[in-house]
Amino acid sequence: MKLIIEPMQVADLDQVLEIEKESFSSPWSIAAFKKELIENQYAEYLVAKRKEDVLGYVGVWIILNEAHITTLAVESTYRRKGIARLMLSELFVKFANQGLDKITLEVRVSNHPGRELYKDYGFIEAGVRKNYYQDNKEDAVIMWKILNQ
Repeated sequence: MKLIIEPMQVADLDQVLEIEKESFSSPWSIAAFKKELIENQYAEYLVAKRKEDVLGYVGVWIILNEAHITTLAVESTYRRKGIARLMLSELFVKFANQGLDKITLEVRVSNHPGRELYKDYGFIEAGVRKNYYQDNKEDAVIMWKILNQ
């Protein structure tokens, strides 16, 4: 499957929102994504596309020498086919080239596939944020990856 990774555009948001709704119990709104794309100077969002179809996306905030992954999702029929790995690999190369030192994220305690994916990429579990998710008060595992080592 030939994929391209490119910056997310406002024109991608209809497809992104469909993936968002199927992936998360508290999906972001179109307004939230537009604010990230247009107003947040620290935000960078990428999409994985096959032709014109958005199959996945990832968002990060870059603050000083660190990146914080804010969201990552893949369309349900394309999960476990390497799309998330491709997007993460693209980010890590880009961030290492920019001189960033660390990447962090939060992931639901119950999201075992996600936690394993991040561990495969060298993230370590560094703590827990109690009652982090508003929809069900689930805890989040805080994970970190050190770059350039």
